[in-house]
Amino acid sequence: MSKEIFNPTRFNKSNNPTFDEVLDVRMSRRKILKGGLGLSAMATFGAFGLAGCNSSSSTNGGGAAAPSASLNFNSIAGSKIDAVSVPEGYTAQVLAPWGQPINAMAEAWKDDGTNDAVDQNNAMGMHHDGLHFFPLNDAGTDGLLAVNHEYIDQNALHQNGSDRDDAGIRSSVDQVRKEIAAHGVSVIRIQLQEDGQWMMVESDPLNRRYTGATVMDISGPLANSSLLVTPFSPDGSQARGTLNNCGNGYTPWGTYLTCEENWPGYFINLGTTTAEQDRIGLDTSGTARYGWETLAGHADERVDEFSRFNVTPSGASAMDDYRNEANGHGYIVEIDPYTANSRAVKRTALGRFRHEGCTFGTLEVGKPIVFYSGHDSRFEYMYKFVSTAVWDAADAEASDRLAMGDKYMDEGTLYVAKFDADGVGHWLPLTLDGATTDGGMLGDHFDSLAAIILNTAGAADMVGATQMDRPEWCAVDPITGSVYLTLTNNTRRDETTGTNPANPRLNNKFGHVIRWDEGEAATDFTWDIFVFGSPADGDEATNLSGLSEFNQFASPDGLAFDNRGILWIQTDNGADEVTSYTNDQMLAVVPSAIKDADGNADTINSENQGELRRFFVGPNGCEVTGFTISPDYTTMFVSIQHPGNWPYSNNAAEETPVGMDLRPRASVVAIRKADGGELGV
Repeated sequence: MSKEIFNPTRFNKSNNPTFDEVLDVRMSRRKILKGGLGLSAMATFGAFGLAGCNSSSSTNGGGAAAPSASLNFNSIAGSKIDAVSVPEGYTAQVLAPWGQPINAMAEAWKDDGTNDAVDQNNAMGMHHDGLHFFPLNDAGTDGLLAVNHEYIDQNALHQNGSDRDDAGIRSSVDQVRKEIAAHGVSVIRIQLQEDGQWMMVESDPLNRRYTGATVMDISGPLANSSLLVTPFSPDGSQARGTLNNCGNGYTPWGTYLTCEENWPGYFINLGTTTAEQDRIGLDTSGTARYGWETLAGHADERVDEFSRFNVTPSGASAMDDYRNEANGHGYIVEIDPYTANSRAVKRTALGRFRHEGCTFGTLEVGKPIVFYSGHDSRFEYMYKFVSTAVWDAADAEASDRLAMGDKYMDEGTLYVAKFDADGVGHWLPLTLDGATTDGGMLGDHFDSLAAIILNTAGAADMVGATQMDRPEWCAVDPITGSVYLTLTNNTRRDETTGTNPANPRLNNKFGHVIRWDEGEAATDFTWDIFVFGSPADGDEATNLSGLSEFNQFASPDGLAFDNRGILWIQTDNGADEVTSYTNDQMLAVVPSAIKDADGNADTINSENQGELRRFFVGPNGCEVTGFTISPDYTTMFVSIQHPGNWPYSNNAAEETPVGMDLRPRASVVAIRKADGGELGV
């Protein structure tokens, strides 16, 4: 996600146990974990490596018996330059930077910031984030790249910065339209050239933008609900735009999933707020994040394009104002990249919160599909959705892909995670008959499933979910079926929370990666910690995983497996102890291949901690985020978000000359081996 510019985590007022408290109780009861030394032993013996349970004990039947890859590159040093860094023998290309036209309706990029809203509506959006490659041929040399655009930097976007006055009031219609257009998703066709460079296919019919103003359909429990009625959509069937598109996912039937994360800050209610608005954190004073609503009533406003961001009730009903406009945001949005001009669909059954990623679990014919998604805020929750429909392998080849979304993503059960103190956990159903901590049911507090979904986080409070340290991206091991989750950090940890063998650090700036194995029942799982972030020189209470200069990291964020079993961990550093050494980065490890001295899988001791290796470092000021790889593993695509003074040239690894000031451009970076071989091995 982007660097925090506001506090989105002040809204969980429940007394549900924190992750700290759960781990503290757990470690006081249990000394040895399945498959190796436990966390208590780790603390006793000092510096230790990646640690966790033996995921083979309760796998989902996720794939081959052993990983097909082993890492074959040297961990690179940290970097603090205006360029990317890759291992020796690798190249890095700038691809599809912000502002590059995707069709003939946009003028070419102007480095003085004078491109207008029409240009931006037909060009790559700003601040690239999650992305995925959809091949168009068997070789994987021709395909579609779907790219998220999370938010904007007004100073870079406009020629002379924002027109906002001291009160946050806007005056330029074109500026605001340009900002709305810079959000959302780009779908572009790219092809590998003979010289090993990737190129966007200009004006391809499949190139298109989904922005903060694009009309989208609503599906699932909230479709056609009175809770979504607006003057624009009187039947509650549509919403306008997708905002703050951070994490992502894809489906087995070939569609793209984009996640709406810190969307509440785009809306404001200056009147009486609802319980769900208070819980999710809509603004209630001043102006919203970018002040778009302050142009309401402008002579050039079209179809309430700015008024809709003010959700203050002012009329007799929802048909008289935009009180329900924000209710159309906070979802997983499905896009069919292969079909030109197809309408995006907001899948409400998967919950409404600040989604960070959406990952499907191991597929088994005849069993439901599972999707995982975290709520990226401190002390928030981890969710999974289990479809009512069971998986039919023939659906992977369906031509009507959005119909498959209807089948698998509109009906099912949404659960929230409770991590118990004995090393197991439970998924708590967010249904009308779901049990609450007061001895009742959610149906005692909500009158419909639609109402539960609208206030997903509030319902999770009531059932007693475990408060987590910013749940972000999920990834599923194709070898074991284990699910991995980044917990980015929690700087609110203080003396009142105490310490414990699993989280022994006050002011947890470094984060960790947790993982679990699903049980036989949909409601059960077992869990453990995989690795703790830390600076290399952290003391024994901080550097629990024994990290060195060549794999130290903080704030794990993006997370992805490739099908060879390599886990790629990206960071969104917020800790000076690590950022003083290196910019944001990406590391790699093959968890299923790791064994300790006794041959137990999935445990690294201090002698083989080097299995976690630094593969990539971004330029100054950036966040490294988003991951996708070509089917033949010869090209990796990652996003560089909010760089400081980059890129200087098409060579992403070429440093910006000292003294040269650039208008920074977020971009995709295409990473390849100079010899064209498989990456990482």
